Amino acid sequence: MTFRSLTLPLAFALSLPAALAMAAPTMTAASGKGNILTDDAGMTLYIFDKDANSRSACNGDCATKWPPLAASTGDKPTGDYAIIARDDGTLQWSYKGKPLYAWFKDAKPGDLTGDGVNGVWHLARP
Repeated sequence: MTFRSLTLPLAFALSLPAALAMAAPTMTAASGKGNILTDDAGMTLYIFDKDANSRSACNGDCATKWPPLAASTGDKPTGDYAIIARDDGTLQWSYKGKPLYAWFKDAKPGDLTGDGVNGVWHLARP
């Protein structure tokens, strides 16, 4: 009886990381500008005003400066998170219909240097 009660939780715990890897790789963090979304490494995520209808308008050089939050074919959308197809065929995470991006000038978790760039880039908020 004791062996079974230890085995089941252990089996569940071992399968948990695999299940989490398939969910949206974002977290909520407190910042000096309120709660924001971050990637799983703690880097700030942004949204782009020119994106519409769950479609990214940031391609080419834009996507070099604003790397899309990549999704893979094995990822599973959950809640307000969805996966969209980009013009180049890659997959990207979105939140409430807004594609999510990082900013190439953010060097460490907690940096918010992309907020307000050209008046069209903003912090992604929960």
